[in-house]
Amino acid sequence: MSSNQASADDYEDHVESTALPGHVPASERPNAFAELMSPKKPKAPKPTAKGTDTTTKQTVFLGRDGLAAYTTDPASFPPSRVVYYNDKFVVINDLFPKSAVHLLILPRDPKKNIIRPQEAFDDLVFLRECQEEEKKVRSIVASELRRRFGKLSVADKLYHDALNSDDPPDELPISRDWEKDIISGTHANPSMNHLHIHVLSKDMTGEYMKKRNHYQSFNTEFLIAMDQYPLGQDDGRRHYGHFPEDMKCWRCGMNFGNKMTRLREHLEEEAEAWKSE
Repeated sequence: MSSNQASADDYEDHVESTALPGHVPASERPNAFAELMSPKKPKAPKPTAKGTDTTTKQTVFLGRDGLAAYTTDPASFPPSRVVYYNDKFVVINDLFPKSAVHLLILPRDPKKNIIRPQEAFDDLVFLRECQEEEKKVRSIVASELRRRFGKLSVADKLYHDALNSDDPPDELPISRDWEKDIISGTHANPSMNHLHIHVLSKDMTGEYMKKRNHYQSFNTEFLIAMDQYPLGQDDGRRHYGHFPEDMKCWRCGMNFGNKMTRLREHLEEEAEAWKSE
């Protein structure tokens, strides 16, 4: 990927630098003799998500190819990481979630999953399969949002009270449509080499929502919704350039410029109001 293109920068969350593996600029290479004679320093462990299971930690060492571990052997991962899998897809909890609920859909077809989404989804049969799987996963995310936050929601109060009453009615009241609180799609310039579809809640308050490009990657045209595929051949998102300069709150539209700390504080406040709707 060109350094001049916008990137979600997910890869940098779990590697020590953005340099290619094994590449060190000539100006930074130590003298060979001095290196040989110097005391050996223990290698620092690569950073990864807190509380990560052993199998998932191993994916860190695959770098930008880390998602391939899930598609080739999903059964080796615990349910805390792999939500479900079938012959065509693996669905996982994102290792570095950017929202309260953040899943990834990983197509398993090795002929398709190493192609950029803009080209992969020119195949209409493959696109339809991915769109159908996305619908299933959106339903899963919606159910999880209801489980976590339904009791806080005004719109879900009657539903929640009836569901948890000693004598639930035969027909439950209409509940909040949590699917409206979900965004999904692919990044225009993915950070990882294998095709993946994000499905996540709108709140943007995940533990790993840390950087400006993290936020912009989900709140600009950089996130291409599945119903927007296939892209026209002249669609600018086939070769996405730069993020907009300003970061705007997804809920109220307030402009925070490039002040990520201030935006993050604001998002936490907005999330509480969003849950209570």
